[in-house]
Amino acid sequence: MATDRITVDGCKVGYMYREEPYEYNEADSGWRFLSGDEDDRYMNNSKKHGVYLVNTICNYDPDIMPFLDAEPGTAYIRDEKGNFVLDEE
Repeated sequence: MATDRITVDGCKVGYMYREEPYEYNEADSGWRFLSGDEDDRYMNNSKKHGVYLVNTICNYDPDIMPFLDAEPGTAYIRDEKGNFVLDEE
């Protein structure tokens, strides 16, 4: 899943986390990609995000590639220098 802030507005991924993939959807990697500025109202609008192949999101933001083998339950946030760091919250 990725939000329109990435796929439509052209923002970089600012926050990414991996959940257990949905069993009923073989294409689900478990990854969720957000710019980081989406609020609850934005996220509650199903028209503002969609399901994409991870490769598609890599084309929008190749910075995510080194982290894609992370286990479910892992989250990364982009720091003030633009680097991804483990989000331990």
